[in-house]
Amino acid sequence: MPTCGVDSIFAMQVSPLELMARGTLMYWFLFVIFRFVLRRGGSGVGIADILFIVIVADASQNALSGAYGSVSEGFVLVGTLVAWNAALDWAGSRWEAVRRFLEPRPLLLIRDGRILRRNLRHELLTVDDLESQLRQRNIGSIGDVRRAYMESDGRFSFVTREPAAAPPPSATTPGAG
Repeated sequence: MPTCGVDSIFAMQVSPLELMARGTLMYWFLFVIFRFVLRRGGSGVGIADILFIVIVADASQNALSGAYGSVSEGFVLVGTLVAWNAALDWAGSRWEAVRRFLEPRPLLLIRDGRILRRNLRHELLTVDDLESQLRQRNIGSIGDVRRAYMESDGRFSFVTREPAAAPPPSATTPGAG
């Protein structure tokens, strides 16, 4: 009958270097998929945040359920993931080139009241999707929009046309005086 002691809970059966390599490979593989294939993130949550939550949850679950030989192996793997996430956040805050790699640039969807259908197709969006976003922001029509973007986090932003300025009231009324 197997015994369940504290030693068996923390005993490492897989090399910490192997766990770190596995965590690193999976992090970068999933990051590339999320960054270059799936653009839309959760509302206000970046791609790296979603990726981090998913793989940390999976790594933690494996450590809790015993899929690893010990809790220590789970600690090493989760620690590796935390280190990569922190390193990318730090590098992105320091260097523009890293930030451009980590986050896609805003994608122009409307220019001067005209829909850029190619960009909509690229993101698998429909005109109905775009019009829904306009309605949610109380924008009457596409013609009222100077610029519309899909931001890096999947949100939409709009720059509307300025309303025509009324002529300034004249100091004297014609015919008066």
